[in-house]
Amino acid sequence: MKIQRPKKKLILFFSAIIICIFIVSQIFSDNKMKKADTYIETIKLPDPLTTGKMSVEQALYQRRSIRNFKNISLTLQELSQILWAAQGITDKTLNFRTAPSAGATYPLDLFVAVGNVDSIKQGLYKYNPSNHTLTLIMFGDKRIELANAALGQKAITTAAVNIIFTAIVERTEKRYKERALQYVYIETGHAAQNVYIQAEALNLATVAIGAFYEDKIKKVINTAALPVYIMSIGKK
Repeated sequence: MKIQRPKKKLILFFSAIIICIFIVSQIFSDNKMKKADTYIETIKLPDPLTTGKMSVEQALYQRRSIRNFKNISLTLQELSQILWAAQGITDKTLNFRTAPSAGATYPLDLFVAVGNVDSIKQGLYKYNPSNHTLTLIMFGDKRIELANAALGQKAITTAAVNIIFTAIVERTEKRYKERALQYVYIETGHAAQNVYIQAEALNLATVAIGAFYEDKIKKVINTAALPVYIMSIGKK
């Protein structure tokens, strides 16, 4: 019977300790990274501009639906301007917004699928008009999932940003009963046209998309709200 030398036992013992220390350090490192990510839960957007180089008339004249985008990132200022144009606050006292709403009930909630924007990680965010911020919902590029839920439309996969217009119909329904859904669709049109005009003024391309499976969109963005519209936005 061969007796193991004490020296060999010590080597095995210390090797086991080193391995344990390595594993524990990796766990703490992963947790630290996860915590670091949570620090970016809310992003303050740059203040929107209220004057520009292009007139409303010129923007209306040049407005077109464009489905092809260059692989160039949007700036945070451009994203800020687009979201403000869609649902931004224009009267802090009365909380009126850039798009008219029946009875100022404001049923729309905007989700933003970021694919290629400077200084923002890819992920799904929610726009908060009251303080002009983005709140992180989940990390990861959602463009392919969105496109699959929208009959495979390529514009969604190549856009720098996709804005998903959703509606809490009950907000309008409390006041307008059975006419609520009609008013929700009208309001979405107002907001979407604002995005078209603002995009043109910024020399950006956009297209409004209405063909999608509502239940699949809900799963992608993890909401019970009614998906109404998707607007894909990118560089011309």
